[in-house]
Amino acid sequence: MENTFPIYKVDAIVQFFRTEVLTGQEAKHFTKGDITPNPKADVNQRLYMRILQLVYRFRLECHYLAPLSENLQYPMLHEWSTPVLSLYVCMCQFLPVCHVYDFSMTDLLNPKPKRTITILSGIQNFLHFRKQRLEIIAGHQQALRADMDKLQSCTKGIKDAEKKIEKLMTIPPEQQAEAKELAAALNEVKNATLQESQEAKAINEQVAEWKSEIAERMKKLGQRKIDVATHKDEIAKLKSQIVESPEELKNEMEKMRESIKNIKIAKEQADEKLVEMQIKVQRTSQGEAEIQVILKQLQDLQASMRKTNEQKEAVHKLMALSESLQKELKDLSNEEGQLKRGLAMKQDKQSKQQYRHQKKKELKDQHVQNILGQYDKVHEKREEIVDRIKIITQETTQFKAKMQKLRDSCNQNSEKAQAIYDRLLTTLEQFHKRLENLVMEGSADIMKMKTNF
Repeated sequence: MENTFPIYKVDAIVQFFRTEVLTGQEAKHFTKGDITPNPKADVNQRLYMRILQLVYRFRLECHYLAPLSENLQYPMLHEWSTPVLSLYVCMCQFLPVCHVYDFSMTDLLNPKPKRTITILSGIQNFLHFRKQRLEIIAGHQQALRADMDKLQSCTKGIKDAEKKIEKLMTIPPEQQAEAKELAAALNEVKNATLQESQEAKAINEQVAEWKSEIAERMKKLGQRKIDVATHKDEIAKLKSQIVESPEELKNEMEKMRESIKNIKIAKEQADEKLVEMQIKVQRTSQGEAEIQVILKQLQDLQASMRKTNEQKEAVHKLMALSESLQKELKDLSNEEGQLKRGLAMKQDKQSKQQYRHQKKKELKDQHVQNILGQYDKVHEKREEIVDRIKIITQETTQFKAKMQKLRDSCNQNSEKAQAIYDRLLTTLEQFHKRLENLVMEGSADIMKMKTNF
């Protein structure tokens, strides 16, 4: 039968058992001469006892405590055989694990060099394997402890984050009044915007009517000019053809002059109305241009707010632990206050500038400027409230996404830790079952030996 383990040299075996198994004076006195050329039975028995103590925690004293019947005569005769038999039974149970299946009593009482070298090399191979397995199990235990610590920290972070989410989701009573006021202000703003939009539609309709009237009057003026030119041509032809009395000519000339005066007066009135309508159209175009400028400014403000929101998202992504979340939440609240103050300052400056522009333009058209100013103020308030709502919704969505990521990572870590823990439990259960089987077999062998004796 071929060996399933390498046969080591005697020097390697002695060095290994000195360093790994024996301690103190036993390690110093254990030499190469104890194995070859004439192995010493006492040394080998003590070495086997130490190996069993290392592997199974089976102390040396336990080999001398084999139970005997109470009525046995001369029990001192059995004092020498009990430790040998106990050691033999234990080695018969242990050596198959080391792939040594033909251990006999002669290997204890009258050992041979080659046989002892093979047995010790098998035990050495098993102890190497056992050491590697123990290191791997220790690494798994450390990883499991680290995973359990991470899981505990993650659960604490999740609980803290859930508490913070509850705090953020629940509106405090101090802010409930502000929320109600904001809702009422929003409703008022909506009503005011509807009214102003209706007024703006009415003004646009009036402007369109005025434009149509101007076009009709221009058409009429063109037709009258054509009629006057035709009349002049006809008068010239008639003058060349007909010779009338001077009185009739004077009367006709006076009539013509009166008609020409009337036409001039109507033309002047039409021109005045045209000028007025053109002034009104220019004012409306100027108002539209100013509205476009204000819309551009509002778009710039929205772009700046988007940039600030992106920066906030980048800062939120960097947060991983609960303690850093608390600190960064405080920092973010301070930054929000600063941004609100900066926005308030900007809005104050813009309102002042708009007020100055309005003062300058009120000389031209007070009614239109008042309407536009009110519309701008209402629109600004509405956009501020909408921006606040957007910021709050974005923060809540980001926080929920982070919570989901943390939960997923914690679930993954817990699954990994549970899998490792299950593997360790299964291996330990198998190991305990093997030990129990070995102990049961050893006890059965001892009982057989007792019956034989």
